[in-house]
Amino acid sequence: MATWRFSTTPSGAEAAYSCNAVARFIGFSRGRNGGVGSGAGGSGSRIKAKQLMLMRRWQVRPLRRSFSVRNVSSEPQQRVEDPVTEQQESLGALSPFAPDASSIASSIKYHAEFTPLFSPEKFDLPKAFFATAQSICDALIINWNATYDYYEKLNVKQAYYLSMEFLQGRALLNAVGNLGLTGAYAEALTKLGHNLENIAFQEPDAALGNGGLGRLASCFLDSLATLNYPAWGYGLRYKYGLFKQRITKDGQEEIAEDWLEMSNPWEIVRNDVTHPVKFYGNIVTGSDGKKQWIGGEDIKAIAYDVPIPGYKTKTTINLRLWSTKAASEDFDLSAFNSGEHIQAAEALYNAEKICYVLYPGDESVEGKILRLKQQYTLCSASLQDIIARFERRSGAKVKWEEFPEKVAVQMNDTHPTLCIPELMRILIDMKGLSWKEAWNITQRTMAYTNHTVLPEALEKWSLELMQKLLPRHVEIVEMIDEELIHTIVSEYGTADSDLLEKKLKQMRILENVELPAAFSDLIVKPKENPVAAPGDELEMSKEEVEVEEEEEEEEMSKEEVEEEEEEEEPGDGENESAKKGTLGKKKIPEPVPEPPKMVRMANLCVVGGHAVNGVAAIHSEIVKDEVFNDFFELWPEKFQNKTNGVTPRRWIHFCNPDLSKIITNWTDSEDWVLNTEKLAELRKVVCHICVLFLVESFLYVSVHTLTMCSWSLIELKFIQTLFQVCE
Repeated sequence: MATWRFSTTPSGAEAAYSCNAVARFIGFSRGRNGGVGSGAGGSGSRIKAKQLMLMRRWQVRPLRRSFSVRNVSSEPQQRVEDPVTEQQESLGALSPFAPDASSIASSIKYHAEFTPLFSPEKFDLPKAFFATAQSICDALIINWNATYDYYEKLNVKQAYYLSMEFLQGRALLNAVGNLGLTGAYAEALTKLGHNLENIAFQEPDAALGNGGLGRLASCFLDSLATLNYPAWGYGLRYKYGLFKQRITKDGQEEIAEDWLEMSNPWEIVRNDVTHPVKFYGNIVTGSDGKKQWIGGEDIKAIAYDVPIPGYKTKTTINLRLWSTKAASEDFDLSAFNSGEHIQAAEALYNAEKICYVLYPGDESVEGKILRLKQQYTLCSASLQDIIARFERRSGAKVKWEEFPEKVAVQMNDTHPTLCIPELMRILIDMKGLSWKEAWNITQRTMAYTNHTVLPEALEKWSLELMQKLLPRHVEIVEMIDEELIHTIVSEYGTADSDLLEKKLKQMRILENVELPAAFSDLIVKPKENPVAAPGDELEMSKEEVEVEEEEEEEEMSKEEVEEEEEEEEPGDGENESAKKGTLGKKKIPEPVPEPPKMVRMANLCVVGGHAVNGVAAIHSEIVKDEVFNDFFELWPEKFQNKTNGVTPRRWIHFCNPDLSKIITNWTDSEDWVLNTEKLAELRKVVCHICVLFLVESFLYVSVHTLTMCSWSLIELKFIQTLFQVCE
């Protein structure tokens, strides 16, 4: 693992000032993410920056930046020597800056007045929450911008984590905890008449995730930032989330989430970062032989960025969420003025509803189409964004063979599977690469995290539906499936047709689809009875018919006797006997429907990527032994384990400070917050903790049941025995 640390001291117009408080690089010329710029605007801008700092009572001191970035590359050529001295390395891991409570209170008051979302008459809890969050964002934006610029300069390999869910939880306490400002903000808010806990309670949970899948994604981002890995997350910005539970007298109700109703103080919309996404349409071949996807429905994906701060480090990575909309010209003004209001806004609604709800109901065809649109939007917009960044960092001459050395795409479950055919489409149709080049790049770039061991739970999509919505991608998937068939045939040969048929049935990406023409004659089933003559088969069939006729006659005679008996009995026996009579008639068998043609997304993930991991050791073994055993036998080097865990910072250190103090006292340091292996030191003292508890209990019982003399003797022997056990 290569680690690079840089320490820079800006000079001149880039400036010159930083703040010993929440805003640090306030005088920088690049004001991306909302920072105040000074370099481009001349002296006037610099004066404004100084005035702003004075207004917020910042303490000015010379600026020095230092970062530590770990290399995520597995390529040997990516390793470089550390360019700085050991003394400079010590600056790489940033100790949390500690502004005083007064300067933080001034910052909160500033935002309450100058970046208002509420009326100025009062400073109640909702307004105080937004002002506090915006104050914290000042610090995050500075480190966020600097981290981004650092990645641009370094051009290091970057990981991109694609997930349909990010179960982030509330961000305020996590942000101030990672910045080391919990105590300072608590004191500042007390000065302003509020309590930090009450302020934090005003924040709604970000409705971007549902369960373990989304929590895993969020914990990964937190750990990546804390460990200084260059990484981004990509997801969708769901307006109404999954649902909000409301308990009424009639039971549970599911209603839309309202987490964005009062806006989100942690996000920044990037109006200059949009990417086109297409659905439906047709495929045409140009005069140069290239395929073009034309017509259909076009929408735009707009980026919303959320900072993800690391713990006790300047590294602040990005979670980019996509929202969808149609172009303004798609609004039919003429139809609207004619009174056809719904029709006039139909294109806008169809685009916006893609990001309305997490996991919309898919019982209907419309629901299935919407889910597939969501998955493709995530994949297409994210890959276009990643490729644009790669091209910009590459400069004038782009070397596509280096793409996997600079980009790693991790697919969290099968929802982002369409990244594989989408990357192939972009590389072949838009960048002019050959199939062989594009396939090599794609396989080296993609990796897949599996979350289920139930074969029936692995995601599949209707081939017909995908053909309609994404026609070019189906062509690419069919070619990938053909490549896989060729690999299977090369590995297992054609001598054992039963084995080959079994492998193809289990491993193919396209389910219930006939083999391509080039392989149609591979599997020839032998006749069931090749020795028997046609005449023998005919005689056997006649005998079977006679047996069936005899059985039917016996059944009919039994039913006639039962009918006669029922006629003698009073009641409604006639209807019942009529029903029974119909049972004796021979039913014509209904034709067996053909099984639906499906695209197996998990198989596509395994084939199209270079790594497959489970999220626990036992899970990963089941993946190898059962779920993807055929693939494991073919490509054992692809399979690995990445144990799912949670960040100890959010789930122990911040949410339970009393327990954290106990752990710190017993381990003699706070190192366990960053290195959970340190928790193993508790094993040395856990027995002594138990001794203290048992001794206290023993003393209580002894005082009430034994004489002082006998109690002292028993006590000493008991304690001595316990400590011997601990040793």
